[in-house]
Amino acid sequence: MELDSNKHSVFSLNYHLILVVKHRRQIFENNISNYAKEIFEYIAPNYNISLQEWNYEKDYVHIVFKAHPNSQISKFINAYKSASSRLLKKEFPQIREKLWNGYFWNQSFCLITAEGAPVEMIHEYIQTQGPKDRRRKSEKNKNNKLDL
Repeated sequence: MELDSNKHSVFSLNYHLILVVKHRRQIFENNISNYAKEIFEYIAPNYNISLQEWNYEKDYVHIVFKAHPNSQISKFINAYKSASSRLLKKEFPQIREKLWNGYFWNQSFCLITAEGAPVEMIHEYIQTQGPKDRRRKSEKNKNNKLDL
């Protein structure tokens, strides 16, 4: 297991985050997902967070990220949801038509520590989500799937 460190500690904090579009509206496609990912990568360093894996379905995104012990994960998620909602609606005005009362993200989210299963298995699971034409297969464990 590869460990991260700062001045006073050594750690490995990996998380699997799932964010769902309000009322499961079918919003995401490649260009919208790519822009949402860019927003994540822009905001994350302010919270000592780094993106490890990203994938999407039409109504939700899967994200694996690393954090530091001092990361304020809840504040980061709220900041990301707020900024991405505003910026995505600004960049892609057509998605407003699909949203309910202009709300982009569901208020709830799913955050799972990724230490229970090997991080590589979680990466593989996320890579195999979505339409078959977008799936990326890893070199190892092509037949293993994590059943969440």
